[in-house]
Amino acid sequence: MDPEAARNARDSLDLVFHISNILDTGLDRHTLSVLIALSEMGFNPEALAAVVKELRRATPTTSSVQSTTPSAP
Repeated sequence: MDPEAARNARDSLDLVFHISNILDTGLDRHTLSVLIALSEMGFNPEALAAVVKELRRATPTTSSVQSTTPSAP
């Protein structure tokens, strides 16, 4: 990738990350980058959003993991 294209890609990711933060999506730069790449490959963005939602539902939150972990004596 030439330097100009790399800079444009980085700027685009920065913009998407900023919008993501405004919308409070909780997605990090790496996850956004993967989702953008999958969308560019032709994956349905709505299906990707559904997968992200399902993974969040299936992954226990930190507080629930801590509450089920036995405490040290």
